[in-house]
Amino acid sequence: MELDNIEKLLEKYFEATATVAEEKTLRAYFTNENIAPHLEQYAPMFQYFSIAKEEEFTKQVSVTKVVRTRKVYYKWISVAAVTLLMFGIYFGKNYQEQKQAEYAYNETKKALNLLADNFGKGTEKMAYLNEFGTTTQKIYNNK
Repeated sequence: MELDNIEKLLEKYFEATATVAEEKTLRAYFTNENIAPHLEQYAPMFQYFSIAKEEEFTKQVSVTKVVRTRKVYYKWISVAAVTLLMFGIYFGKNYQEQKQAEYAYNETKKALNLLADNFGKGTEKMAYLNEFGTTTQKIYNNK
């Protein structure tokens, strides 16, 4: 009967539904000498858990050292962030000014091309006006 109970507890343990008391029962069973042969493969695992539970961390941890290193990291991170921001503003401003200058150049070029086209049309009309003027002069001179 106890063997059935242990097998059911193992199933619950591996499905992560076992309670703390059931885990203690399993640890106690597997630290014993009387383990069923088909369950002996689980014995080292539960024996390790029993030994690991008794281990303690004895090294001193300095909290002030951790706080100081964090302050140093925050200090350098803030310096890097400000530097990055300043580079972004400087180069962003130059880039924006360059784009504005290119836009102004292109618009001026369009306006001058339009003026040149219209000026060309005006000079064509002036040729007719010159011919009209010469003809008028001939008429006046013949009278």
